[in-house]
Amino acid sequence: MRILLYFFPILFLLFCFSCKQDYVPKPRGFFRIEFQTKTYHGLYSSAFPYRFEIPDYCKVVPDNERQAEPFWINLEIPKHKAELHISYKQVNNNLAKLTEDSRTLAYKHSVKADAINERVFINPEKKVYGTIYLIDGNAASPLQFYLTDSTKNFLRGALYIREVPNIDSIRPVIDFLTPDIIHLIETTEWVH
Repeated sequence: MRILLYFFPILFLLFCFSCKQDYVPKPRGFFRIEFQTKTYHGLYSSAFPYRFEIPDYCKVVPDNERQAEPFWINLEIPKHKAELHISYKQVNNNLAKLTEDSRTLAYKHSVKADAINERVFINPEKKVYGTIYLIDGNAASPLQFYLTDSTKNFLRGALYIREVPNIDSIRPVIDFLTPDIIHLIETTEWVH
């Protein structure tokens, strides 16, 4: 009986070591994202006081929120669960308030942001001036901007990605969409 008490534990240990497999957990992965070809078309409508070029993969949808005002639209990018909210206001001696409101809305993301980089945009030929806010980190809106002619028109945009803001997984989408939003900004004109 004593021999069996020594024999079974030794046999059990030998069995365990002979079945040893090197188990390595797989690293967390993300889905492969396929991007569309970059082609643009104009958003030209006499109904809007502004016009610009947008990517062909965008869908223009009127903003139906309760607080929405005339000329507010959303550019939906369903494949990437993204939306660019465009709002428009007329300037009536309130340019300082409109620009400060835009800045405040951008800096509300500073709680989650690693950095907020501001870039000034100036296009004197089309009388389009503004600021672009590039928000790094796990913020809900990675890019915002405002454009104005300083006298009559004020346009604001905010990009939202409808996914948990994990910068590691959404960075490729942000990097893909940012040049298209910059293209939109560069092609913006006021319709008088």
